Amino acid sequence: MDGVTLVDHPLIQHKLTLMRNKGTSTKQFRELLNEIGMLICYEITRDLPLEIVDIETPLAPMKAPSLEGKKLVFAPILRAGTAFLDGMLNLVPSARVAFIGLYRDPRTLQSVEYYFKAPEDIAERLVIVMDPMLATGNSAIAAVERLKKRGVSKLRLMCLLAAPEGLRRFRAHHPDVHVWTAAIDSHLNDHGYIVPGLGDAGDRMFGTK
Repeated sequence: MDGVTLVDHPLIQHKLTLMRNKGTSTKQFRELLNEIGMLICYEITRDLPLEIVDIETPLAPMKAPSLEGKKLVFAPILRAGTAFLDGMLNLVPSARVAFIGLYRDPRTLQSVEYYFKAPEDIAERLVIVMDPMLATGNSAIAAVERLKKRGVSKLRLMCLLAAPEGLRRFRAHHPDVHVWTAAIDSHLNDHGYIVPGLGDAGDRMFGTK
C-alpha cells in the first residue's frame, strides 16, 4: 500500500507473535510492546538528517555526524500509545513528548478528545504519532488533525497492527503522513476490532479487562 512501510524484522515479528498469544501475561505484554516500540523507532528514524560537527576524541580532533536541527516529538495517543514511550525515549532521550487523549465511543466508533498537551514549539519539530492499533483509523485521523491545527507539518504514524480498512481511511484523510506498522491483518470485525489481531491493547497492557 502506498505510503505504508511494513517493518518485518525477524525480532519484531517474533515478539509480535508472543503478544498475539492470549496466554501472554500483562507484564510480558507490556514489556514486549515497549521492546517492539524501540525496534520500530530505529526504522522510523532511519532518514533523520545529520550535520557534521567538530569534536575531539581522546586521540585527535575530527568531524563527526550529529542529528541536525530541532529534535523529535513523540506523541502517544492515550492510553495504549504510552507503551511505546519508554523504549523510544531510551533511543532519543532528548525528544519532547506530546500527549493526545482520545477514546473510541463504543456506539459510534468515533474518537472523542479529552486531553491534549504539547510542547510550545511543536510546529517546528518532526512529530511521531504512536498508537498500537490502527483499526478504524478514527483515533489516528483525529490525532493528526489536532496536531495539524497546531501547525505541525512534519508527521509520521507508528503502529503495531493495522487493518486494511483503517489504513485506507487514514491515508485518504492524511495522504501526506507515512505509516510504519509491524503487520497488516485480515480485516475488522463488527465491533471494530482487528482480526486476528491481539485483542484490546490497552486492556491487555494495563490488565483492565
